Amino acid sequence: MQNPDTLIGTVKGPGKLPHEYLLITTDDSKIRVGEFVYYEARDGDDRRRIIGTVKGRSLVRSLPDEFLSDPESHPAGIASMIGLDAGTPEIYQIEVETIGYFSEKLNDFVNPRIPPKPGDRCYLASSETLSKMLSPKSAGEAGSAHIGSLLTRPEGEVPVVLSVRDVVSTHLAILASTGSGKSYTAGVLIEELMQAFNRAAVLIVDPHGEYHTMQALQGDERFRASDGYAPEVKIFTPDKIRVRFSSLTEADVKYLLPEGTSEKMRHILSQAYRALVNDPKKGKGLYGYFDLRDAVLKQRHDGDGHEGSGNASSVEGLLWRLDSRFDRRGGIFHDSDHIPLQELFKPGRCTVLELSDIEQAEQQVIVGTLLRRVNKARVMTVRGEARGGEDLLDYPVFTLLEEAHRFAPAGASVVSTNILKQILSEGRKFGVGVGLITQRPGKLDQDVLSQCMTQIIMRIVNPIDQQTIAQTVEGAGRAMLAELPALTKGQAVISGVGVNTPVMCRIRPRLTKHGGETFDAPAEWAKWHSPDSSEKREEESAVYLKESSKKKSEKIGGIKI
Repeated sequence: MQNPDTLIGTVKGPGKLPHEYLLITTDDSKIRVGEFVYYEARDGDDRRRIIGTVKGRSLVRSLPDEFLSDPESHPAGIASMIGLDAGTPEIYQIEVETIGYFSEKLNDFVNPRIPPKPGDRCYLASSETLSKMLSPKSAGEAGSAHIGSLLTRPEGEVPVVLSVRDVVSTHLAILASTGSGKSYTAGVLIEELMQAFNRAAVLIVDPHGEYHTMQALQGDERFRASDGYAPEVKIFTPDKIRVRFSSLTEADVKYLLPEGTSEKMRHILSQAYRALVNDPKKGKGLYGYFDLRDAVLKQRHDGDGHEGSGNASSVEGLLWRLDSRFDRRGGIFHDSDHIPLQELFKPGRCTVLELSDIEQAEQQVIVGTLLRRVNKARVMTVRGEARGGEDLLDYPVFTLLEEAHRFAPAGASVVSTNILKQILSEGRKFGVGVGLITQRPGKLDQDVLSQCMTQIIMRIVNPIDQQTIAQTVEGAGRAMLAELPALTKGQAVISGVGVNTPVMCRIRPRLTKHGGETFDAPAEWAKWHSPDSSEKREEESAVYLKESSKKKSEKIGGIKI
């Protein structure tokens, strides 16, 4: 049976802004910030329910302080003594921001700009009413992502379901302080993307090694479909990551040079790089590091002995710097080998790129190179210019970047920032979606953040981060953003094109295990002193000593020491 909408008060009059109004109520317990109320108004021949969200509240009448100062006296008894009926002396003024009426035809809200009249009745919208309005999709529907439920209602009562199409095409930002649940929330989103009704092509850039637990998707029956579909999870550890040298730009190579590289060395590198890419035999990507090295050597000249115009020392210094970066056994940069895009992206596959043991500058180059390759392939495919191989990627893709402030830091120039800006501004046309996850929005480039049209914002305490969000996130109301410090783990404000209106959400439980849990240090210390742990260490020590003794004996021809 459907729960009826609850009458909770009457309109007092207009608020501070044209789209706001005030209502008066005696029951403040049900009307929290982020809750949804409505009044009825006639729009032409139709009678509409004009939905609004609560943005503030204040107490306009209460018992005198002298009465409240005695904790032994109950307010209801005092109210009865002084002649107030029903034992409710408090009257509250509620600030409401109008959203509009819900159009089933448009599956969205429409604001008819019809303000309420003083004395109009106001109702608390029922959970059944909100379930039909707040989310553009239903849970389990094709193109849906069931993230959680409305925070102001009992858990699971009002599902919050994102539109995957809008999230992927117009990009996503997950913003939260450490420990607030941002990686957990990203895991929930990935689970939804890998469901049979989505079968997405997802790549996770994982600088901390938190997402290896996504492998559990492969054996989980809840993700299988009757047609045989089952999600794949592929993990590339640092030793398996390869970047073809010819995919690096001149800026990439210069970025990887150590600090202290002179401008003269950089100029020599520019001359050598341009000569190499303009070489008709090697300019089409058929070159490796040692081809660039040879091109640098060709730039060397000793001078004529009079003007001191030789650059031999600069060339030698540049070669030493280049060799220290690119001439490494087991390094990530290779002459011909790299990970094919079709291995990184495939519908129904979640690929995890673990970068935990790779230094930050190389991480930035890896991400920048990868995004350039993906963007180029999608552009050529959509335009019909791809002829197969590396240039053909005939399905949309979605990339999640953990620690996004590493790849597009505010106030700093790194090689991955520009391609991120290009994809965020143009990727919608070519099916390249990006999700940014960061614990420090204030350290993320604001132009990059402002291009993410769906935001999942969790607990944020740092004032600089709060200010950044307020300046760059347009969808969330100021009242909801003011709630950010008070949110607890697993609670979020969700706004933007992925939902019909900003909502306060309780993130649903993960189906798979979370890989980013905080260590319980006291429990680990106590475990170290346990009898079982001590016995195990003694056994391991004995084995180690025995093997060491054996190796020493073999080394000196069998003579034991």
